[in-house]
Amino acid sequence: MKKIVLLCVAGMSTSLLVTKMQKAAKKADFPCEIAAYGVSELSNVIPSADVVLLGPQVRYMLSKLKKEYPDKKIEAIDIQTYGMVDGEKALKQAREIMGC
Repeated sequence: MKKIVLLCVAGMSTSLLVTKMQKAAKKADFPCEIAAYGVSELSNVIPSADVVLLGPQVRYMLSKLKKEYPDKKIEAIDIQTYGMVDGEKALKQAREIMGC
């Protein structure tokens, strides 16, 4: 089972997107665990993640996190996808990053 982690400032603003991504994953019959966390928890959650998606408010951390975790797939969530709270597109982005 794949683990998808979304990071934002406190883990709250991405919770609705997580819910919509979970619904999209169920509809697509894609077994995965999707959860949102605040950046204060990143060192606890990134090591076990298959992919990490950053919310727009923390996308400035992208290059730093890629350097700190070179073996991890880390990208920023597409800003339109995030703004529209489009769970299907966010899940598609995560799956493309993971290659599945």
